[in-house]
Amino acid sequence: MGLWADLQWRGLVHQWTAEDLGQILETQKITFYNGYDPSATSLHVGNLVALTLMKHLQRAGHKVIGLVGGGTGLIGDPSGKSAERNLLSLEKVAENGKQIHAQIVKVLDASDNPPIYANNLDWLGTMGLLEFLRDTGKHFSVNAMIQKDSVKNRIEREGEGISFTEFTYSLLQARDFLELYRRHGCTMQTGGSDQWGNIVGGTDLIRRAEGARAFGLTVPLLLNAEGNKFGKSEKGAIYLDGAMTSPYAFYQFWLNTQDADVMRLLKLFTFLPREEIEAMDSQVGEGSRPVQKLLAETMTKQIHGDAEAARAIAASAALFSGDIAGLPTATLLEVFADVPAVELPRDRVAQGVALLDLLVESGACPSKSDARRQVSQGAVRLNGGEAVTGEPTLTANDFLDGQVLVIRRGKKNYSLVKLI
Repeated sequence: MGLWADLQWRGLVHQWTAEDLGQILETQKITFYNGYDPSATSLHVGNLVALTLMKHLQRAGHKVIGLVGGGTGLIGDPSGKSAERNLLSLEKVAENGKQIHAQIVKVLDASDNPPIYANNLDWLGTMGLLEFLRDTGKHFSVNAMIQKDSVKNRIEREGEGISFTEFTYSLLQARDFLELYRRHGCTMQTGGSDQWGNIVGGTDLIRRAEGARAFGLTVPLLLNAEGNKFGKSEKGAIYLDGAMTSPYAFYQFWLNTQDADVMRLLKLFTFLPREEIEAMDSQVGEGSRPVQKLLAETMTKQIHGDAEAARAIAASAALFSGDIAGLPTATLLEVFADVPAVELPRDRVAQGVALLDLLVESGACPSKSDARRQVSQGAVRLNGGEAVTGEPTLTANDFLDGQVLVIRRGKKNYSLVKLI
């Protein structure tokens, strides 16, 4: 299968600006770029679609430019936004840009065909207003600009509309394309489907200013089988930064993929060969969820590395089996990050503290009478062990590593007690 057919089979192609783009990508080696807006401290799962496309093209021999919008990030992209963004400081944009740059570097290959990295503050930050208006603004029609969805939707919506600052964003992005064309011979821009209008503006600018041909290629908006935006959990977006979404939570997110979505995501996000992916189709729906496990392991390795993936898999297996006593305390706290927890002064347990009291204080049981009933019915377990009998008094020796007590009531109700 050729590159273009493979990208389409994987679901990575949404819109493209020229009918012969597929042939060009298969017969020539071009330079292309994808830009990232440093309005947040981390990329999220939705950004992985374009990053995956970039890596496929890079592996096929095309030169990739990863662009961080240190200049455009000071303005804010109106695409997909219903209201004016709050402007970030130069320092905050720079800080976000460094973190996003590090995440892009982690995903892209660095050996055989190393990427080029750029920051558009390098040219936008020194460009004068008159220069910008003469060399860039003269090539754009306001009539056409106000027909773009990112502008039109804001103008037609009641409220403040759109500021001139955000209105000019598409011109700045087009200028990026032109600068990268002049500096690196870049002839294609990739991005999400919401960037289509901005990308076309860049190809038009290169044609008008340089008389050259340039191309645009977008990836689809990521939706699940129910038509909802993919990449969200109950706690919000799934980030690539391990400090914002832990490797364990990242692994669990993929592990919990619905059967209706898992094959599509395996094609979309992984670099597994087509034959291996298609061979997994018959295993979708099996109780042990082998396809979800393959997806979760592959994605966690790609973003967080083999060691973190191994820890996430071990923690998941331990939680499933109930054998959590052997987990490191740090991993334990990560696994149970979302369960009810209470902190207890260490000196309070020096002489012992009644389990019934801890069951109530930790939120495991609403009252002592309920706690006593749950214990008598064999419904309470500590640290993954056997069901508790009687009404024991606990000391620090009963806490894992002398720090954490994991209480399980019933099959799935967990709570934590931490010693401080």
